[in-house]
Amino acid sequence: MPVAIDGPDFIALQVHDVEAAAAFCEQHLGLRRAAVSPPHAIVFDTEPIPFAVRALFPGVSLADTARPGLGVVLWFRTPDARQLHDQLVAAGIKIIEPMTDSPFGPKFSFEGPEGYILTAHGG
Repeated sequence: MPVAIDGPDFIALQVHDVEAAAAFCEQHLGLRRAAVSPPHAIVFDTEPIPFAVRALFPGVSLADTARPGLGVVLWFRTPDARQLHDQLVAAGIKIIEPMTDSPFGPKFSFEGPEGYILTAHGG
């Protein structure tokens, strides 16, 4: 039988400015940095899957990319999607998809670091 993968166990967004992207995640999403990160990334203490922002891989340029991560859907669980939505709106964060009900609770999508679209759900 062929070897199979178990599923994702680490997710990172490639960004031009790692510190600015990390600050966005800390200030607007309430993420906390993990105790240890490699020199080219900032890892957050997220469960069940670690999440990070990292420097671009060698040879990668997002300069001509209208929206980084196009085609990838990245959801974050929160205890209160409606409250997070209101906080992000108050902070001037662009809402891409308005609050709607889903099988996973209320959800909405917003513009995250460097234009990545992120979805929050729960509560």
